[in-house]
Amino acid sequence: MRRNVTIGYKMKNGKIVLDKKKAELVKKIFKDYLNGVSTDKIAEYLIGKGIPNANNKISWSYGSVRRILVNVKYLGDTMHPQLIDEKTFNLVQERRESIAIRLGKTSQVNKIKNQAVYSGKIICGECGDIYREYIKNIGKASETRTWQCKRYIYQNKVCCRNPFLTGEEIENIFISATNKVLSKMWLLDEEKKKEPLRPTIEIRKIEERIRELEDEEEFSSKELSELIFKRAKAYYSISKIDDYAYSTEKMRQALTGKEELMEFDEELFEAIIKQITIHKDGKILVEFINEITMEEDYENIRKDG
Repeated sequence: MRRNVTIGYKMKNGKIVLDKKKAELVKKIFKDYLNGVSTDKIAEYLIGKGIPNANNKISWSYGSVRRILVNVKYLGDTMHPQLIDEKTFNLVQERRESIAIRLGKTSQVNKIKNQAVYSGKIICGECGDIYREYIKNIGKASETRTWQCKRYIYQNKVCCRNPFLTGEEIENIFISATNKVLSKMWLLDEEKKKEPLRPTIEIRKIEERIRELEDEEEFSSKELSELIFKRAKAYYSISKIDDYAYSTEKMRQALTGKEELMEFDEELFEAIIKQITIHKDGKILVEFINEITMEEDYENIRKDG
């Protein structure tokens, strides 16, 4: 069984060290990109050569190549020895920014479309909206990226003060919650008790508006009839066939053979996480695809980071 370590490194005697062969691969990816090869072409080359990724699968895309090119761990930190020199790393970021500007893909800080793997899965526990990435000083050495509620700024006003998270903190939340599941694999053997349908935040908002219209005796209004139809549709969407057994087996297969996670595993995140809900009091609920939920604490995650 192997631990999940960033490509280019390996575990040795409990420490993260350079993996000579894969470190050379990472250096080649940086070099090829600086020489003008696109991330798509690099991915095609890696697949064509049958080169495995960090999860030992021959599966590459422009996104997985991009994540290597922006991984600051290659500059070295308390756990990772330096693999890429600072000059090379900065030149790669400059090329990325130049291409983004040419293609008109920058400046829209609050743009919904994000390539981050956890986009759309981070939920505000206060207002029910999604978290999105906010970027400051894009392309500069002082660039910062944080994830905050979509309603953090609404109509030029601060509307939601729920805690913000860095990408690294989100990864730490996932690692901690998944390790709890790995230590309690018996949870995947328990049968789920059927519970009545619980209205979503969207349904509660619809029902609240319906009551308002009924109190105002707007029984023949177009809005009321549309809301009633929308409510029925929303209830139907959550009354789907119970797929607990299927989702649990999917989780079991994804986790089988894994030890305690030491690094963020993107494919595993995509496979087993349904959503992560952030609450103002610091409570974080990590819900897996079969609805098993693990609780994390914001302050502890921040300290660990």
